[in-house]
Amino acid sequence: MDIAEITEKMSRGESASDEELKALLTAEGEDRETIFAAARDVRDRVFGNKTYLSGFMYFSTYCRNNCSFCYFRNSNSIDRYRKTTDEVVDLAAMIADAGINIVDLTMGEDPQLIQNDYQGVVDIVNKIREFSDIPIMVSPGAVPQNTFPRFAEAGADIVAVYQETYNRRLFAERRLGQDFDFRRNQKVWAMDSGMLAEDGMMVGIGETVDDRVDTIRNMLALGCDQVRAMTFVPQAGTPMEGDSTVSPVNELLCMAVMRLMCHDVMIPATLDVEGVAGMKSRLDAGASLITSIIPPHEELAGVAQSCMDIDDGSRSVTHVIQMLEDMGRRPATEAECRRMFDARRDRLKSRALSYT
Repeated sequence: MDIAEITEKMSRGESASDEELKALLTAEGEDRETIFAAARDVRDRVFGNKTYLSGFMYFSTYCRNNCSFCYFRNSNSIDRYRKTTDEVVDLAAMIADAGINIVDLTMGEDPQLIQNDYQGVVDIVNKIREFSDIPIMVSPGAVPQNTFPRFAEAGADIVAVYQETYNRRLFAERRLGQDFDFRRNQKVWAMDSGMLAEDGMMVGIGETVDDRVDTIRNMLALGCDQVRAMTFVPQAGTPMEGDSTVSPVNELLCMAVMRLMCHDVMIPATLDVEGVAGMKSRLDAGASLITSIIPPHEELAGVAQSCMDIDDGSRSVTHVIQMLEDMGRRPATEAECRRMFDARRDRLKSRALSYT
């Protein structure tokens, strides 16, 4: 297949067949560069040279789940922490003051924090909203349907719950004991409550190229405003710690295909797989957002790489912005980010009204 012809028609907003998407996802050599260049061009048409910044706060590493790929799985004997409400709010203020556009409140499914219908999380969002208009993402794991309106009322803008794969058999093997449809519906329930939703896939957990195509199609079909791909990194103390890894280029190709399929979707460049060393390649694949920016010396962990580049300051906003500027890009302003979120939530409401 002619890769240039496929990318050109997708850049015009035309659809691609499964076979064409598989050709993109398995491209090599110069064909890869053609795909990445097309993804960048589409991204720049929509977003210009601005890049959004998301501050990551993994505020509780306790979790009741036993996902086979996760370092923080319940049965792993590791040191854990749980930040207090005041600590989380203070860190959110630090993130906002540093010029980061979005605060990402991430937690494991902590048995303490899920009590009283996630009241602890609702309290945190409420307190942040008292002093800042910064967009707030909540990443709480899978929660009951009636919890989403509470998050929305408190002031959350977007909910992230990653499916990782839309292959049901593989999901059952990786997210042990969890319900596929309940987790998928998290994104639907978030949007029904007036919030945006983020879905995500993990690359290299035993999926085929066909699975990757199917997962990308499903994430975009849900109408999520943000989607991400992240390469699997083996974690000590998990059933998958001895598994082999795939090249991060597979993640980059997934990101580029997402961009070509849905031009204005928000796609994160995560710092959680290769640290800051992988930031440029992800932006070059069409990402519009840098995520997993973590303040140093605050005893906060990452997910795929729990400590990479954190306490030396490499994942700090100052370093990230300098790298952005070296690439000829700039961080989005606070006002630009708020306008973007408000416009997308208004679009979501209009879409919901059209179905009533």
